[in-house]
Amino acid sequence: MRQTIRPPFVERVSAYVALTKPRIIELLLVTTVPTMIVADRGLPSLWLMAATVIGGSLAAGGANAFNMYVDRDIDALMERTKSRPLVTGVIEPPQALAFASILEVVAFFWLWGWVNFTSAALAVAACLFYVFVYTLWLKRTSTHNIVIGGAAGAVPVLIGWTAVTNSLSWVAILLFAIIFCWTPPHFWALAIKYKEDYCRAEVPMLPSVADFRTAANRIVGYTILVWSLTIVLTPVAGMGYLYTGSAVVLGGVFSYLALRLRRQESAVAAMRVFSFSITYIVLLFGAMAADRLLQYGL
Repeated sequence: MRQTIRPPFVERVSAYVALTKPRIIELLLVTTVPTMIVADRGLPSLWLMAATVIGGSLAAGGANAFNMYVDRDIDALMERTKSRPLVTGVIEPPQALAFASILEVVAFFWLWGWVNFTSAALAVAACLFYVFVYTLWLKRTSTHNIVIGGAAGAVPVLIGWTAVTNSLSWVAILLFAIIFCWTPPHFWALAIKYKEDYCRAEVPMLPSVADFRTAANRIVGYTILVWSLTIVLTPVAGMGYLYTGSAVVLGGVFSYLALRLRRQESAVAAMRVFSFSITYIVLLFGAMAADRLLQYGL
């Protein structure tokens, strides 16, 4: 009987942190706080922002841990994911499942107790959608997986909005639509580089089942749609010149890179789109928050 050597404590803690996909959480929360500032027409209380960020982080971390639990079989087949803790065996599946469940329960009661029930319910709904609709169903069966599944990643703006207002509005829905439409070009650009990974794991991510031109055309289409939605936000939300100028310039650069990808048809060009898509969303929402604070003051 082979004796299992228990990994050091620090390694296990790092593995549990890795289960939550902290880089994805950071990106989701970049959209939450600026949304709260837009909703509040100023700076919400520091405690409310902190409580929302903590609860949102726990909810997103739990959803990501569930995702790793379900996807451990295909993660083992992909170069990009083969070092994840459930693949290496640092964490066993039952432990990961329990960890994910605890995070979601704590997140729900934290948001309910310190923010409001609407935000708590949205966080749990996003987790259920991400796990059952995207991970268990669409990811392995449809080329529309990231298009529809991306809705879960757009929910943090709704959580941020309801944390302040305890209700939804057309501005919140438009912010949701911006993230929803930003997700496909962001992820497809990355998937172009890892096309062989998805083929090996038999995951029908668009770049792995369609030719390069088709994937590039879709990226261009969604990028232009995002650009349009960000400009529409100006009259709908009453944004000022700082945000509007930023939306025009950033959207122009994003669309240019997408069009260049269509011409060059290379993994290098795809990674430029992917890298800028992250910069884009950070700067766009940063400009959104700064614009609101300049309008209404701190």
